Amino acid sequence: MKKILLFGAGKSATSLIDYLIEHAPRQKWQLTVADRDLMLIRIKIGKSYYATPAAFDVHDAETRQNLISESDVVISLLPPELHLLVIKDCIRYRKHILIASYLTPEMYKLEKEVRKAGILFMGEMGLDPGIDHMSAKKLIHSIESKGGTISSFRSFCGGLIPPECDDNPWHYKVSWNPRNVVLAGQEGALYREKGKDCKVDYADIFSHSRNVTVPGLGKMDWYPNRDSLSYAARYGIEDVPTFVRGTLRYPDFCEGWDALVRLGLTDNKTAVDTDTLTYRKWALQNCKASNRKTPEEALIACLDIKERSKVMKQLKFLGLTDNLPINRGKATNAEVLGYLLDNKLPMKPEDKDMVVMQHELSFERRNFSARITSYMIMIGEDNLHTAMSQTVGYPLGILTRLLLTGKVSTTGIHIPILPEIYNPVLKELEQYGVRFAEAFE
Repeated sequence: MKKILLFGAGKSATSLIDYLIEHAPRQKWQLTVADRDLMLIRIKIGKSYYATPAAFDVHDAETRQNLISESDVVISLLPPELHLLVIKDCIRYRKHILIASYLTPEMYKLEKEVRKAGILFMGEMGLDPGIDHMSAKKLIHSIESKGGTISSFRSFCGGLIPPECDDNPWHYKVSWNPRNVVLAGQEGALYREKGKDCKVDYADIFSHSRNVTVPGLGKMDWYPNRDSLSYAARYGIEDVPTFVRGTLRYPDFCEGWDALVRLGLTDNKTAVDTDTLTYRKWALQNCKASNRKTPEEALIACLDIKERSKVMKQLKFLGLTDNLPINRGKATNAEVLGYLLDNKLPMKPEDKDMVVMQHELSFERRNFSARITSYMIMIGEDNLHTAMSQTVGYPLGILTRLLLTGKVSTTGIHIPILPEIYNPVLKELEQYGVRFAEAFE
């Protein structure tokens, strides 16, 4: 009996848990799901004989280490800052560890220890990062294997809602951890456009309108995603004149989010006492114009926007002009905003979400210039079995199966750009609706 340990039973874990439980009888697996919320675990695992709940705080070192030491593969869907607790224990007990989050410099420093332990530490094995790496690398390899030379690489991905579920001025609903939505972009961004390296500070990430056309959906906005150029080297095309990785949103979202950034409401460094604040005072805490007659007038003056602007409608929709008390104790602005998003922009029971991914590559072959657009649009089943949950969870589940059946022997720290990883994973993902269409120009 092989044992799998999963940390985290949140929104992104649903489809992963379903996948592991579905394969458990035939593969002879036993799954343990660890989370602080016992009720949440029980909802996710149901009455499966092959799944066991483990309700505890991940900071409980003794319980955590006991569970890891008894497992064969460990998967972490914890918040990024908690991964290292699990990773170091996996190295100590020589257990494979898979995460969907970005690998950090601190994680890469563990390379020697990981190799010495003889384990696989696979990071960025979700949607974005994850499926984006696998599908992009497969496309690059296909072009280069036929003698093509890539001159431009642009890749975009977004967790959105389909048009029929779009019923608010943000054109967005929360289908994953709202904390991650709030903190997106805070590291700034670096990408290359026509031979020029472009560095964008967080304050400017959402301030410029950048557009891309997605087949079937039309014009969408995008903002640059972290350090794109570090992936140019990993993809083996470090000298390409244009290399961009971006996040997709519907038009109007970025303009509204830029207003939240300018108001300081995405700050995650300083805690404030929310028990003494209403939402309107909280929203205006950094505004010199907060002494205007109404909160609407103060926001208009502070942001230099019009009373009937789309941005004003977005801010009012979130409740930033309400005189209601927050009453959430000591919390950072980012934590308050995350709470607001979860309550003001939730997926309704009848809602579905949508994942959109698109790669655009220009290349030359035999003195002939061409451009290929590869895109994937996936709609979720419902507000629990979301497209986000499926595209984050299935890659992790598939790699777990490949590991436990001896079909992957790689060790060390990696992202999924190896053919022995991306070929079988992408092939199986097609069974779950993750399919790319291609168009040539």
